[in-house]
Amino acid sequence: MNKDELLTNSKVPTAHNTAKSGDFAKTVLMPGDPLRAKYIADNFLSGAVLVNNVRGVNGYTGFYKGKRVSVMASGMGIPSISIYSYELFNFYDVSSIIRVGSAGAIDDRLKIMDIVLAQGACTDSNIGRNFALPGVFAPIADYGLLSKAYETAVKVGANVKVGNVLSSDVFYDDSASTMNWQKMGVLAVEMEAAGLYMNAARAGKKALCIATISDCLYSGEACNAETRQKGFTQMMEIALEVAEE
Repeated sequence: MNKDELLTNSKVPTAHNTAKSGDFAKTVLMPGDPLRAKYIADNFLSGAVLVNNVRGVNGYTGFYKGKRVSVMASGMGIPSISIYSYELFNFYDVSSIIRVGSAGAIDDRLKIMDIVLAQGACTDSNIGRNFALPGVFAPIADYGLLSKAYETAVKVGANVKVGNVLSSDVFYDDSASTMNWQKMGVLAVEMEAAGLYMNAARAGKKALCIATISDCLYSGEACNAETRQKGFTQMMEIALEVAEE
């Protein structure tokens, strides 16, 4: 074992994750809600084992149709998903992370329970400054995961759209400016994808955000908390089909 391997291994477990090396599969599904992570493990994975529960951020590893897959919550917002995805990519040798979350529609062609595949992720966050780039980085999904997810969504009859999302740092926005992104063709707003995509790019790994529309900013229509936790099964199934071994 060389010096670099020793340094990497010394970082596991982390302050946020008590899992051991090898506890996570190569693909991790990452919902924001810890209860949604548990729901996926209980209802879609066989032989699921809890591998992390620091701060109640449930992480499980099990099998889906013979494929070893993990699921772990990310918490809310770019800072939170940035911590967890960084550790999974860089310390736990995870190859792909698929965010399975909710989003608010700003494109009026989208309805409640429609699915958005985030080809790109605009952001109002300053997270990109962390990478010391001499310009503005454009966070994008892995094309292989994106293409497979779209094919799977069409196959199962999902109402799916592919395009740009906005990863916002703000949920309650006094400026009411979120709808301005609609003018640039942005489909929906969520809070994590841009941070995940940047970490994946930096680590040379793969990432995709699959989001179910939980509310429509243009109309005020919204689903309840229980539906957000348990009702997004079509999105979960698409992500599990896309998961790589």
